[in-house]
Formats: sequence, structure tokens, C-alpha cells
Amino acid sequence: MNSELVIDVRPNEISIAVLEDKKLVEFQKEAHNISFSVGDIYLGKIKKLMPGLNAAFVDVGYKKDAFLHYQDLGANFNRMDKFLKATLSDKKKVPSINKFAHLPETAKEGSIADIFKQGDEVLVQIAKEPISTKGPRLTSEISFAGRYLVVIPFGDKVSVSQKIQSGEERLRLKQLIQSIKPKNFAVIVRTSAEGKRVAELDLELKTLVKRWDDNMTKLLKAKLPSLIYEETGRAVALLRDIFNPSFQNIHINDPDVFNEVHDYVSQIAPECAKIVELYKGELPIFDNFAVTKQIKSGFGKIVTFKSGAYLIIEHTEAMHVVDVNSGNRSKSSIGQENTAIDVNMAAAEEIARQLRLRDMGGIIVVDFIDMRESDNRQKLFDYMCTLMANDRAKHNILPISKFGLLQITRQRVRPFMDFVTAEVCPTCFGKGEIKSSILFTDDLEKKIKDVVETLKVKKFKLHVHPYIAAFVKQGIFSLKWKWKMKYSMGIHIIPDQSLGFLEYKFFDMDKEELDMKDDSLSA
Repeated sequence: MNSELVIDVRPNEISIAVLEDKKLVEFQKEAHNISFSVGDIYLGKIKKLMPGLNAAFVDVGYKKDAFLHYQDLGANFNRMDKFLKATLSDKKKVPSINKFAHLPETAKEGSIADIFKQGDEVLVQIAKEPISTKGPRLTSEISFAGRYLVVIPFGDKVSVSQKIQSGEERLRLKQLIQSIKPKNFAVIVRTSAEGKRVAELDLELKTLVKRWDDNMTKLLKAKLPSLIYEETGRAVALLRDIFNPSFQNIHINDPDVFNEVHDYVSQIAPECAKIVELYKGELPIFDNFAVTKQIKSGFGKIVTFKSGAYLIIEHTEAMHVVDVNSGNRSKSSIGQENTAIDVNMAAAEEIARQLRLRDMGGIIVVDFIDMRESDNRQKLFDYMCTLMANDRAKHNILPISKFGLLQITRQRVRPFMDFVTAEVCPTCFGKGEIKSSILFTDDLEKKIKDVVETLKVKKFKLHVHPYIAAFVKQGIFSLKWKWKMKYSMGIHIIPDQSLGFLEYKFFDMDKEELDMKDDSLSA
């Protein structure tokens, strides 16, 4: 399988697309001003205790207080709490974690009111980002994730991923880590550590432990609430979880993110550093790799897949519902049962892709086309389990019911990814009236004149709809040529699939957008 990562960095947001054999399978989009990311560590303040829920609401600087359940305190909370109090009371030096003696584990059936009182300080980590009307979900079991290992302060155990099938290899890794890990640190060995040498694992272990030591010094000057540790950038975080030798290319259109990703890949897999490429093409990077088209076709309510069959995907507060429809396949002559199993098997492939693509979590109910034969239902269930085997999110799949319903639970960590794929009218932008489109290029020329003569920008890129770009470039003496001769040779016309028919954007050569918008082109 040929896997590629395409990263589009824009002034206000960063978008990441994972392609497998040129097909979009994962997509993440994040504004630069997002306050939270899974893995961030905060020094928070207990705002309210909820004994009925056995939980507390914690102020970590978000408009909605974060949620900390008693079960998320972790077995070693007593040691963590003692460390935090010792650090905050001294304010001069962070005590060494190695000096903290073993304390009893947190009782499994205890009460949150016995642990905290209102106003207490607590060290927490974001476990789930804000979803819908809910604030972030927190945990007090702090961890630092690397490529091969996860380090948990104040623990002692060494655990090895069950996905490593060889018992001999699991034993080797466990003994190896036990021999090199520092005191009072628990370690989880990830699947990617299989077959790795001691030098590689020791280097990452020391890096993760140093990350703890370096960031805990921020507690000495922290004010409530305060960010203590910020997880790596989304691009690096995603790469850390999914990177494998099957990756052929990583394309990035921003030099800073390129350097960040290149440095990370050079550390974990020096032989693969050459696959990280800085994209310098004129077309928007998502247009160049056919991502824009796949986003628009893959995120709608109706998703077509094979021979006219399609899915209808509905989202509610409690669950996601997927309905499988045969479309014009119902006219097939191969028989109802054969048609049903054929469509359902193809639908399973698209559903497995959609779960990853939209990052759908919680309860998902799939209404497959009814099949009379139990063998076919079992065959479909087994195939769905196989397709979901590579899904990184924790999930559980129940057998297909007699009514043809398949129930899936899937880990929900981030908000459901969704897009409004229906566009505003590309000519009136929802206003119901427009100037004659024949005058559009005249008005666009006025904007170009303003950029060159008023803003004094001689080199810039004008992004327009591909149809408009084709129109202004056609012919030997095209409008583009005339504009260059009249105003500046530094004019570049860029077709952009994400824009409406009469929409436009001006960018300087540093990729900063020039504010040229008013109502004159669409009034």
C-alpha cells in the first residue's frame, strides 16, 4: 500500500490529509488559535465538586470547565498529589521524582469529595478535546508518548503491547525496559518497538523522562490556571502515531512545518528523511494532490461508492446512523441475495473509510441491506472486522442482528469531523442578485490596479475559480497577458477549486492574504 501525507498550512489553520493509494482515508483540520490538544498538561483549580457524578469540574482556562472523574485520577494519584504540593510549597526547586516513596494506590471505589475540596490545585492532562456542549475530559494519570514508548511518572510497571504477537519478543522488550528505566516511572511499550535495538529505546526513554523534568520546572512560576506542557504540533503528533515504512511521501507547503517534520523523521527513521518534501507548486497543495475534490465528495450526507450504490450518513447528539442503499443496483439480474451481499461488502469498505475520515466516535449504527442467509451475515461481519483492524481508534463491533443492523462503538477523542458540502450559490453568494458576470473581469482588473498602485504590491498571486482562471488565460493575447503588460509582470493567476465561481483572493509572495474584499463583485 502506498501511503502519503499531505499537509496544507494556511494563515489561520492547518489541514492534514492521509492518502492510501491516492485515496483519502484520514483528514484533520485545526485552527491555529485552538486552545486545547489531547496530551496538553495544565495546572488547574477545582471549581466545583459533583458528588452525585463522583467527579469535579476543573478550571484550566477554557470557557467551559473541564471534567475530571474519580476513575480518571489514576492509581498513583496520591504520589502525584504529594509531588505537586511539595513543588508548590517550595517554589525554589522541583523535587526529584526518585525521592518519593511508595504510597497506597487510589481506592477504586472512593469518593471525589474525599480527595479534593473547592479551590484545590491539581495537575491534569487533556484526555478528550471539547465535544459539542461538553468541556474537555481530563485525567490525572500524566503520560508522555513517544514513537516506541509511553512514559507514566509515579508508576513502576512495564507493559508491552498485546499486538506484538511473539511471546519471546514481548518478554525481551519487557526485560530490556525494566533494566534501563529510571525509578518511579512506568513504561508502556508500543507495537512499533517490535524488533528495535536497546540503543533506540534507551534514547527515546531518556528523551521522554527529560521532557517530564524540563516541563515540571514551569510549576515554580505557574499561575492558576496555567499550561505546563504543550503536545507536539498536530502534524508531528499524527505522524508519531501512524508513521510506518509504507509511507512513500510527505508533502508540506510551509517551510517551518517542513523543518519540524523533517527533524522528527530524521530522529525516528533517518533513512526516511528524504521522503519529506517541501511543496513549491503554484496550485494549492490540496488541489495538486486531488484532496479538495475528495473532501467535497466524501463529507456529504450522501456518499456514493460502487455502481450507483450509496450511503446516507446522519449525525445526532447520541449516535451516528448509516443507511446502505443499493441505488440502481436493484435492477441487477444476479438475484436479491447476491445483490445484497455484493452491495453490503462494498459498503463495508466505504464505511470503514468514513469512520476514519470523519473521525466518527461513540455509537455508530449501520443499516445494511437485509440478507436472509446467516452465512452471508457472518461473512459481512467478519469482513467488517478485518477492515477495521487497522483503525487506530479503540472500537468494538457487535454481530449483525436479524434486522440487518450492525452496531459499532468507537473511541471518541476529538469532535466529529464534518463539512457542509453544499455551496452557497457561486454567482450571488446567497444574496439572490448579481452584477452581470461579463463585468466580473472588469471589476477584477480594478482590484489588481488597487493592489499595484495603492498597496504598492508588484508581485502577488490571484486565486480564482478554475473556470475564471481558464478564461483569463485563454488565447495568445489573454487577459492575463494584458494585465501583466499594463500593471505588473509579477501577477500570477492560480486556479483554486475551493473558491466559488465569482470568488477571489489576493496573496502576496509570503502567502499572506491581502484584504481586498468588498461587495462590488457580487452586489
